[in-house]
Amino acid sequence: MASFGLCIAGTLDSLKRLEIIFEDASCVVINKPAGLAVQGGKGIGISLDNILAQAWSHRPFLVHRLDRDTSGIVLVAKTREAAAAYSRLFSGSTVVKRYLAICKGKPDKAEGIISLDLDIRGQTKKSTTRYKLLGFIGPEDAFSRLELELGSGRMHQIRRHLAMTGNPILGDDKYGDFPLNRHLRKAIKLKHLLLHASRLIIPQTPGGTSLDISAPLPEYFQLFP
Repeated sequence: MASFGLCIAGTLDSLKRLEIIFEDASCVVINKPAGLAVQGGKGIGISLDNILAQAWSHRPFLVHRLDRDTSGIVLVAKTREAAAAYSRLFSGSTVVKRYLAICKGKPDKAEGIISLDLDIRGQTKKSTTRYKLLGFIGPEDAFSRLELELGSGRMHQIRRHLAMTGNPILGDDKYGDFPLNRHLRKAIKLKHLLLHASRLIIPQTPGGTSLDISAPLPEYFQLFP
């Protein structure tokens, strides 16, 4: 693993370097920390694209996004040509993006597909999320550890789908169980959303090779060993 040699200040004082988990001539793959926005905008002081723009001679080309509160894998292209090629791959069905989450309660089945429509800016969009139960955590198996895979890529899709099925992700301050979150913050100092983009599989990159990249979990996941 390499580290990106640019210090981050402000709201991310505790994070000194961005962690690079893969890099070649066309792209860089970063293990993004929770709390860091991928793209700058109104009200966003620090963002991944701005950090990279300060280090590179040009602005980075964002191929996909993660929520600010979600940690894990983000692929950023280095050239316009690479960005176009990776964007085509990500919009298809061959790229696999897997997530790990810790949620409230137990899903109805050990594995399955959540197929629930989502309202996206006033339009109803069909949305599917595959999940697999990895194990139970806590007293009386109060929480579940899940592996998830996007069948579609709607805004906040995993967070919304799990909330809709009665299994909100712990630490989710937008769709979660707010009394439970307050209790966990007080009892064990949980301050982060427990959703992590853990694995990216690209069977064939624009350069003709394959990628299978995993990002280690943040330390705060150890609150639920």
